[in-house]
Amino acid sequence: MAFEDRAERRLIERLARRDPAAVRELYALHGRTTFGFLLRLLDDRAAAEDVQQQVFLEAWQHGDRFDPSRGNLVAWLLTIARSRAVDHLRRRVPEPRDPAATVTLADGAEATRIDELLEQWRLVGVLDQLPPEEAELLRRRFYLEQSQTEIAEATGMPLGTVKTRMTRALRHMRELLEGGS
Repeated sequence: MAFEDRAERRLIERLARRDPAAVRELYALHGRTTFGFLLRLLDDRAAAEDVQQQVFLEAWQHGDRFDPSRGNLVAWLLTIARSRAVDHLRRRVPEPRDPAATVTLADGAEATRIDELLEQWRLVGVLDQLPPEEAELLRRRFYLEQSQTEIAEATGMPLGTVKTRMTRALRHMRELLEGGS
């Protein structure tokens, strides 16, 4: 974990200096996560590709504004992606006949949906930081909605081991979420 922190700090420093190689590395590390988030949010591959370019251009142009006390790089990128996606969705809203309807369309349900997706993708980013065996247990439990007994049967692990490892995985995940890593 300390190695990852040092590597992320170096990448942040290079972004602040507007090093073109840093943005390529940032894209290699987090491009799939941000693109998946945008694709799910916008439901339009071409739009997601356009907004993805805006996200990484903004990250490169404003890398000196990144504040590690507010979260990690992927959280920062997802925040930028959310903002650019909202901008895109607002531009996409047709010209209304009723001005109040525009506010409802632009700020209402879509904003809630965006926030929910952002939180889901934030959790995906944290799951990706867990050791693979811990992440797999949590994915089975919360995405596949398997009980601990079903997980034990599917993986061949004793039920007690599943419970112990799941408790450890949840503790590890909580530490990552609270630490902003």
